[in-house]
Amino acid sequence: MNRQLILGYGLGGCALLAAVSMAGSFAATSGVAARDRASTINRIQDIPLSVRIFFRPLPERMPGGEEDTPERIALGQRLFFERGVSLTKSQSCNDCHRLDGGRTGVDNLPTSPGAKGLAGTRNAQTVLNAGFQRVQFWDGRAADLVEQAKGPLLNPIEMAMRTEQDVVDRLAEDPNYHDAFERAFPGQGEPITFDNVARAIAAFERTLITPARFDRYLRGQTDALTVAEKRGLLRFVDTGCVECHGSVPVGGRLLKKLGVYHPYENASDVGRYGITGHEEDRFVFKVCMLRNVTRTAPYFHNGSILTLPEAVAQMAWMQLNVRLAPAEIDEIVGFLHTLEGEHPLEIDEPYVPPRTESLP
Repeated sequence: MNRQLILGYGLGGCALLAAVSMAGSFAATSGVAARDRASTINRIQDIPLSVRIFFRPLPERMPGGEEDTPERIALGQRLFFERGVSLTKSQSCNDCHRLDGGRTGVDNLPTSPGAKGLAGTRNAQTVLNAGFQRVQFWDGRAADLVEQAKGPLLNPIEMAMRTEQDVVDRLAEDPNYHDAFERAFPGQGEPITFDNVARAIAAFERTLITPARFDRYLRGQTDALTVAEKRGLLRFVDTGCVECHGSVPVGGRLLKKLGVYHPYENASDVGRYGITGHEEDRFVFKVCMLRNVTRTAPYFHNGSILTLPEAVAQMAWMQLNVRLAPAEIDEIVGFLHTLEGEHPLEIDEPYVPPRTESLP
């Protein structure tokens, strides 16, 4: 195995290995299909090696959805928009991770108000493509979408339900939910459980996949990106951004210290240290996923960075010790626009802002 192939594998170069594997299988075929596939391989090989090493296109399905059924997904969608599972019946998942009106899974606020009207301390991250990440939440405290879905329900600022049983009791009041849970989780004597609530929401979120022009490019449609966007892609790679922002979600796979070379000016949030108590985790956060990043402002864990060019400039300086020129920033931002995906839902009902009711 040559050195480039070894390097590609070591850096997560699944796309390169897949291309080599496909090339071998194409050789065993014949006819028009074989010529078309060989042409695709040739186009993929026109993509720079560094890009093939670090990136992979979006798969058609997220991991973990082997047991997802249409009934479970439909229930999860209903629960995602259900405000009745918040303390004041005023807050749903969608109120912070908005999917209505073509939104990209965020509310575009620095931090989000919860059921009691109090704002949280961290910026709401997008639920689009979230299951392709290795961990969930800014501090990485949840391993998957199921675990993540449980957190906000019981968070005292977010949905503020007191116990898991309170969530179950609220849903059990509605006979339609009992039927929906029975269809989604057949064969269970008492299908309305806290675990099943989270499993259904996760099943719905696994459908929120947004393929973009960049995916078509990675699959060999090299004209899906303009010359300027390809230049921005190479700038992104050569600057070193790709060392953390790679693979399928273009980020979301690593936990890294914020402020490797230069500290972030707001040090009030200690990141993963608050979970582990380990000094090496101080100011460590999950690397942000960059898919649809052009539509998810404001940026950083506290939502304090208002524009994408400013976010790019600060990250290059803090994490890579690089001062980017304005033209270089524009190139990278131009590439990031190629990560804008197709919205996965059509929602007919108009969005009604949440109303915080009087607490008992």
